[in-house]
Amino acid sequence: MDAQPNSLEARDIHYHLHAYTNARKHQETGPVIIEKGDGIYVEDNAGNRYIEAMAGLWSVAVGFSEQRLVDAAARQFAKLPYYHSFSSKAHSPLIDLAEKLVKMAPVPMSKAFFTNSGSEANDSAMKMVWYRSNALGQPQRKKIISRKRGYHGVTIASASLTGLPANQTSFDLPIANVLHTSSPHYWREALPGESEEQFSTRLANDLEQLILAEGPETVAAFIGEPVMGAGGVIVPPAGYWEKIQAVLAKYDILLIADEVICGFGRTGNMFGSQTFNMRPDIMVMSKQISSSYQPISALMINERVFEPLADESNRIGTFGHGFTCGGHPVAAAVALENLNIIEERDLVGNARRVGAHMLKRLGELASHDLVGEVRGVGMIAAIELVGDKAAKAPWGNAGALGGLVNDLLRQNGVISRNMGDALAFCPPLIITEAQVDTLVDVVKRALDTAAVQIKG
Repeated sequence: MDAQPNSLEARDIHYHLHAYTNARKHQETGPVIIEKGDGIYVEDNAGNRYIEAMAGLWSVAVGFSEQRLVDAAARQFAKLPYYHSFSSKAHSPLIDLAEKLVKMAPVPMSKAFFTNSGSEANDSAMKMVWYRSNALGQPQRKKIISRKRGYHGVTIASASLTGLPANQTSFDLPIANVLHTSSPHYWREALPGESEEQFSTRLANDLEQLILAEGPETVAAFIGEPVMGAGGVIVPPAGYWEKIQAVLAKYDILLIADEVICGFGRTGNMFGSQTFNMRPDIMVMSKQISSSYQPISALMINERVFEPLADESNRIGTFGHGFTCGGHPVAAAVALENLNIIEERDLVGNARRVGAHMLKRLGELASHDLVGEVRGVGMIAAIELVGDKAAKAPWGNAGALGGLVNDLLRQNGVISRNMGDALAFCPPLIITEAQVDTLVDVVKRALDTAAVQIKG
């Protein structure tokens, strides 16, 4: 009989299939095992301390050691450790959270519906859109338009909405009735001499031509992140969302705002929809709703969505959709306390103020030989790495330079994430200017080291 693995690293390799990981390479390199958290820092099992510059997965607003969230979970575990919301059941944390979300929405919303992840929430939004079309007697109106480089999750439906090859290749995705229009990355996609406004106009025209080609009567909704996250932190160019929304209004198409990353302060306002003057019919939220201390997500729908949905559930006899742990009482209690902390400590304002400092400091790296673009808004940013600045071309294979610099950052005490050659920075909202300075100093050293390694 083969010897059983003993160390944590060996047991991980032996038993664990990792998300977003090259499974064969992982068998050779093994895991980084994170054991502790403290503010903006995490520590691995070898005692190495890191600035967690991605807030986990874009999500830990209040840092990795907030006792109030631990206490909120413990109190709710002791009182009611689990219940559901099927068949007209409810519990007080869920009612309180639904009320809070609807009242804090930046545009009028009617109801909140609870799920466990952003993927599930976007999957649910898609089903609700289809359900609504049937309720309105428009069974042909089922197509949903997303965008290239958009990210909306990994379930079969939400991965279809996602516009990234790795989420679809070999999975036989996307499914039917999902379309993709242009990416709003001005630096990468604009034509020579094209202004941001002209670029936005061209993308709005692209969208309209797609709608007309498919038939407006077949298109139900458009989904987009206010700022694209996993696609590379793509900040929309001037006029983009105004022009896109004008096209949607012309053809009576719903707007779904995927606020999974942008929501609850990340862009310097409570919601990314406020930052970019979006007026969605459906808002999807997760991650910072509970600082990911507990798995919970939600979508809010307006009256335009709710009323047909309610009518159809009455005709059928039920709204046949829901999740066993959707709106879990412990997760809801933690989310409520987390939102209270964000408000009490003005973490949205901190994201705006300290985020401006972070963008200024990162902007100082724009002249570096390996930096093609620095972009961001609020407390979310990215550096696009290049081997040739003039040609905006990668060094070697696309993603190789991003991977190299990301590894150098970790060796020097910073956890980032490279999406191809884009290095993302999305630290907890509690970060200070002094901590940002430390972070950017490490980024500068990593870039310098990489430049020496690849150029000599």
